[in-house]
Amino acid sequence: MPDDRMTPHSIWILVCEDDDDPGDRVAAGLREAGFIVDLTRNLAEARPSCGARRYDCLIVDRGLPDDDGLDLIRRQRDSGHRTPALVITARDSPRDRTEGYASGADDYLAKPFSLSELAARVRALCGRRPRSPVPVLTVGDLVVDRLRRRVQRNGVLLTMTSPEFCALELLAARAGTMVSRTENAEYCSATPSAASVADVIHRLDRKLGEPQLIRPTGPGYLLPI
Repeated sequence: MPDDRMTPHSIWILVCEDDDDPGDRVAAGLREAGFIVDLTRNLAEARPSCGARRYDCLIVDRGLPDDDGLDLIRRQRDSGHRTPALVITARDSPRDRTEGYASGADDYLAKPFSLSELAARVRALCGRRPRSPVPVLTVGDLVVDRLRRRVQRNGVLLTMTSPEFCALELLAARAGTMVSRTENAEYCSATPSAASVADVIHRLDRKLGEPQLIRPTGPGYLLPI
């Protein structure tokens, strides 16, 4: 039976939720459903992320430590961005919902909620507008052609295995942001464990040559912009 989940290659989500348990569970549940997720804890983290990356959907809590999460949606709308936005919150009165929609939210989901319902709502929101995935990712002298599955560095075509291409594609798509080994393993079905990601990155390093392109950073790796 075909898998009807949207793949992580097509749907990128920003989650802004300050509570560790709900935020981690939401991010893990959405990744399990096939999405790529960036998890932020406050507006100070979320705003630059929105400026640096084009997301397919925003999921925002209202009770953030540095302001109401609706402010992020308002700023997006004021800037002309129509990225679908879903509010998750315990504030569920008619007045709260009205304020959310007036601020530009497309959907409003009260806590507690099931992760399956959240994933279904994200699919519905993202399905309302056409998506234009970037077919070629360019980071410095590195070119990753997602359609042809080809990699060039400094004009030289490099041979990649499927796990190597997948890992490099994710790093290039999120250039300038640390990608954890766990995120890489979840993104690449051909890379079954976080531990094996280190081996894949090691092989990538050798193939990409000098100067070294991929930087180990904490629990993951970074491809500098």
